[in-house]
Amino acid sequence: MLLTLDLNSEVPIYQQLRDRVVEAIAVGELATGSALPSTRELAADLGINFHTVNKAYDLLRQEGLLILNRKSGAVIQRDPASGPPPTVFTEQWRARLRTLLAEAAAQGLDGPAVLADCAATLDGFGLPSALPAPELGDPA
Repeated sequence: MLLTLDLNSEVPIYQQLRDRVVEAIAVGELATGSALPSTRELAADLGINFHTVNKAYDLLRQEGLLILNRKSGAVIQRDPASGPPPTVFTEQWRARLRTLLAEAAAQGLDGPAVLADCAATLDGFGLPSALPAPELGDPA
């Protein structure tokens, strides 16, 4: 797994790291049972503080995507084949989705453009979108 972080981004490094791991799980680069490097090893590889990696790993643990223990280290706990997520995840995810879609609407993106972006993103994860494909000539 190759992680790319933008050290000049406004997004905190721990959040970027968490996001890249989630994306790697979504596209199948990391599956249930996959081991991640230790916090110190990954920090050294990326040239960042190990507390930053620890914070990202702890977020992934809280989200149920990672198991952390002294014997096996950091191991992926869920992937797309793990079945439906817990109800609490779905409720929290829908609340975040609502806010994200509100941001798109507030910035002037129209519904078809948002749906096209959603469909393209799902396709990138190898998931069917159930959304109609944009017709030829559409700006999407």
